[in-house]
Amino acid sequence: MSQTTPRLLRALAGETLERPPIWFMRQAGRSLPEYLELRTRAKDFISFCHDPEMAAEATLQPMRRFPMDAAIVFADILLIPGALGQEVWFEAGEGPRLGPLPDIARMADEVEASTGRLSAIGETLQRVRAELEPERALIGFAGGPWTVATYMIEGRGSHREISRTYAYEHPEALDALLDVLVDATASYLVMQARSGAQALKIFESWAEGLAEDVFERIVIRPHRAIVEKVRAAGVTAPFIGFPRGAGALVEAYAAAVPVQGVGLDTQASAAMGQRLQANGKTIQGALDNLLLRAGGKALDARVETLLAQWNGGPYIFNLGHGVMPDTPIAHIAQVVARVTGQPVKVMETA
Repeated sequence: MSQTTPRLLRALAGETLERPPIWFMRQAGRSLPEYLELRTRAKDFISFCHDPEMAAEATLQPMRRFPMDAAIVFADILLIPGALGQEVWFEAGEGPRLGPLPDIARMADEVEASTGRLSAIGETLQRVRAELEPERALIGFAGGPWTVATYMIEGRGSHREISRTYAYEHPEALDALLDVLVDATASYLVMQARSGAQALKIFESWAEGLAEDVFERIVIRPHRAIVEKVRAAGVTAPFIGFPRGAGALVEAYAAAVPVQGVGLDTQASAAMGQRLQANGKTIQGALDNLLLRAGGKALDARVETLLAQWNGGPYIFNLGHGVMPDTPIAHIAQVVARVTGQPVKVMETA
């Protein structure tokens, strides 16, 4: 690839670079004062996500502060249920809430229309790509079907016992719901790629605690189907799959799902990451977001360890989970400066 190709895309193509590209999950907003001010202008969180001007601004704010190698579009994994006809809202201080699960067959009829209802996210991507420097990549994303299904079934975030029980007691209904979400997610990601997203990420945030056969059925199978459908539509953008909490099953995931990058969470071992690299996958992660918040010498030491253990192969520096809202800006700057070799000036306001 050309030296002007974004560093993230070079890493996802399998290059071992002199230093890894860096970006952070949930870097768009949350911990930045300019984001908090911007958020006050929106009627509610869903409206914020569907406002291309505001969402583009949220996407770009961390890129102005830090020399990140990639931006990730400001959106939410629960936009798809809303587009399929389920009521979705966010309670202040408590998180997402969803209305009753609609009839699955009826949602299947809404798949084609659902992508049109998410066109604002495509406009956000277009706006960001027009402003973002060409050497910095733009990432689009969607939630993994199982994770999205847990919210749709339970009506909120939880420990997912209800959803896992549902998977055992109503396997045909769950498979039908996952199939709807596969179709809607693939169509949504195709739209994102055509709107300017240069890499696509699938966030399977709730992949933990699943037996091997269940993991194959409700995580691996849907992810593989999404990638295949996106490729069938002519989209060549690389994929990053993130089965957070999957532990040793991450290697089975990497072998079975045709993604270029595999996201690793905090528990990932050095040896597992090296095996994935040796088997042709780019790895991403696994800095603890709590350590990023805590800072200090332990943060410096962990950054050095991650760089030392994985810099011998294709690697993207990132967290094992998203930036926490109360993470000090100075701690983010500390890590970015170490990884990129560029000094980062810390400003309390933009």
